[in-house]
Amino acid sequence: MKITVLYGGPSAEREVSLVSGGAVIDGLKSMGHEVFGSDVSPTNLSGLDRPADVIFPVLHGQFGESGELQEILEQRGLAFVGSGSKASRLGMNKVETKKVWQQAGLPTPAYRVIRRGQPIGEIPGSCVVKAIDSGSSIDVYVCKAPAELPAAANSAIEKVLSRHDAVLVEQFIDGIELTVGLLEERPLAPIRIVPKGEFFDFQAKYKANDTEHRFDTGLPANVAEKCRELARSANAVVGARDLARVDIMLDQSNNPYLLEINTLPGFTPKSLLPEAAKHAGIEFGALVDRLAKRAWDRHRKVAAA
Repeated sequence: MKITVLYGGPSAEREVSLVSGGAVIDGLKSMGHEVFGSDVSPTNLSGLDRPADVIFPVLHGQFGESGELQEILEQRGLAFVGSGSKASRLGMNKVETKKVWQQAGLPTPAYRVIRRGQPIGEIPGSCVVKAIDSGSSIDVYVCKAPAELPAAANSAIEKVLSRHDAVLVEQFIDGIELTVGLLEERPLAPIRIVPKGEFFDFQAKYKANDTEHRFDTGLPANVAEKCRELARSANAVVGARDLARVDIMLDQSNNPYLLEINTLPGFTPKSLLPEAAKHAGIEFGALVDRLAKRAWDRHRKVAAA
């Protein structure tokens, strides 16, 4: 097929997207496709003018993952990989995602939202301070009681509010961190994240070589399976399709809590979804080929209906 890969974009995750895009281009070419890469932005959509059977977006963060690009692709009637604009917009907003999970009876840590200009108020215990609509652990701070509170939390909140209109202050869950990739709405094997630093931040995700990704999670089989099914439900509630990744924290009693969903996971050499797919016997080239073909088949069925 003729496939246009969109990458780059204007967000803080541009650097990650450029690496992901290059990998997807190489993978699709290895499967025999004719591939064109385009660095797109809200002011440069020229890559969409080139005839293509399928568009493969590999943008992360604002514009590329938050629904704007998907809405443009929908309006143009193009076949594209990944979630539609509605699910993308929802999944990008951590607060709105938590709300729909709560409405569906799915567990997620307690939280509050502080908007710019509002008083911060009391910070009752260990918390995670994060931007509401940013990914790759950019603008995320872990503040643990008692030593770091409340000064560290107040400082973190002010830092995030200097760059964003609102901040999410979320209950800190002290335990094992898992991520569950989803391929074609089916959960892959959970991966236990073991960073050498305090948490799985941008450095640990993309720069460091000492972060461990363990398929041997050390969890009882029933707990691991519960997390897989929780990820499936979380994905379904958001309405994500084709690919996604759901992050989960377990407390000391192995009770799982949903943190967030990534509707357009990375494809870098350190990315978790391709790693989980490979663990399931799906090599990188076959993975991106499968996603492109699924997008084309879905588009063809809709056009024929």
